[in-house]
Amino acid sequence: MRVPYTLKRMVMGLVSAVDSATGLDLYCEDGLVDAHSHDFLRQPDFLRAYERGVRAEGKDHGIRWRIHVALWVARCASRLQRGDFVECGVNRGFVSSAIMEHLHWDTQGRVFYLLDTFSGLDARHVSQVEVAAGALRENARKLKAGFYSSDVESVRKNFSEWKNIKIIQGSIPDTLPAVDSSAIAYLHLDMNCAPPEVAALDFFWPRIVPGGFVLLDDYAQREFGAQKFAMDVAAAARGLEVLSMPTGQGLLLKPV
Repeated sequence: MRVPYTLKRMVMGLVSAVDSATGLDLYCEDGLVDAHSHDFLRQPDFLRAYERGVRAEGKDHGIRWRIHVALWVARCASRLQRGDFVECGVNRGFVSSAIMEHLHWDTQGRVFYLLDTFSGLDARHVSQVEVAAGALRENARKLKAGFYSSDVESVRKNFSEWKNIKIIQGSIPDTLPAVDSSAIAYLHLDMNCAPPEVAALDFFWPRIVPGGFVLLDDYAQREFGAQKFAMDVAAAARGLEVLSMPTGQGLLLKPV
């Protein structure tokens, strides 16, 4: 089916608009065009959480549906009887700040572990496939442009309103033993390269409680094909499949 030019123009544009060719109310952002209901955009709880993420980041990356997914996963994880939260690949804290705001974090009785180099990718842990694809050049570009945070103190300041957090600076897998939780309900992987993500999954999988969630930020995004391949192999080794989503995310559920 030929996609109307008016739709193509809006793929990376405004959040919600009415397409003049079809009359449809469209969600158009972050590489996703959708003509189904997206009324979550008007929900006060979502708007408050998203705004907190934007405040943490210092800018709006236009990832509302991705945050909508992350909040849903976090809510489900919070209903499990036990289990802490872990995010590997925090940057300035867009996703985790939105979740903490949404869940009124200090009322949860759980710890949120936040792991990042806070200096971009560690070249030691980037696969040769990713190096050949230009991952290190892209990393240097993002560092120079300020996309990756290199100021961990500003990140600490962002999260200072919450008590039940632990910020762990350094490269994965080196820092994984610093997570001293024996039960994980929510694991978010967003490290933009495959080896540390697989290492984190391998390390935390035995600790993820039955019914716990693993949310993969980059899984279905075209530029991160090495991550998708690695995660598909890791999931298959556990007799599982990753749910691929049009937001570019992937989702794994620990069997009960």
